[in-house]
Amino acid sequence: MIELRRSEERGHANHGWLDSYHSFSFADYYDPKHMGFGPLRVINEDRVDGGEGFGAHGHRDMEIISYVLDGELAHKDNMGNGSVIRPGDVQRMSAGRGIMHSEFNHAKDKRTHFLQIWIEPNQFGIAPGYEEKRFEESAKRGRLCLIASPDGGEGSVTIHQDAKVFAGLFDGEERATLEVASGRRIYVHVARGSVSVNGIALSAGDAVKAVDETRIELTQGNGAEVIVFDLPA
Repeated sequence: MIELRRSEERGHANHGWLDSYHSFSFADYYDPKHMGFGPLRVINEDRVDGGEGFGAHGHRDMEIISYVLDGELAHKDNMGNGSVIRPGDVQRMSAGRGIMHSEFNHAKDKRTHFLQIWIEPNQFGIAPGYEEKRFEESAKRGRLCLIASPDGGEGSVTIHQDAKVFAGLFDGEERATLEVASGRRIYVHVARGSVSVNGIALSAGDAVKAVDETRIELTQGNGAEVIVFDLPA
């Protein structure tokens, strides 16, 4: 069974400096039909104006993945980590028993466009952690590249949950297939461009939830950047 959710059905908040779309209930956006999907709790598509950002704030017991589409995002936390992530970089922060961090776009003349993803962990109260990996375009071109997993397989960042996250870039005849194990569920989010998922045409911001499917096929991409989540039931 595949459930389609169009981009315009998401929650939306425009704070001036921040324009944000919420795939699941978040902050002032509440929809009991969209509270998450398995342990996948948040996909926020954020656009942050130059010179603006999120001041120091706290998190607990959440795996937080940042995926930059355009621009740069500076990260700083109370563990002493400080870095700037750009398109191709994947940042994982395990909030564990508590972490404080900030995120800023220091480029005065350019917006930062990124996805922030929250996945509920299967371990609580752990020591906070931070990790960052780079995945070149060639690794994602015409295939699903593993960017996050429970064991850090294939050079992915490590998350504390029985979930895998893939990223792929698709144009023209490029295609990819994901075989789905019994009892797993799949969430596909189109970050930009357009692509067909099991024959369903999707555009930027669209998503599908797949339950009891044995295979996910991505075809007919046009400037598509896609994030795929393989999740426990």
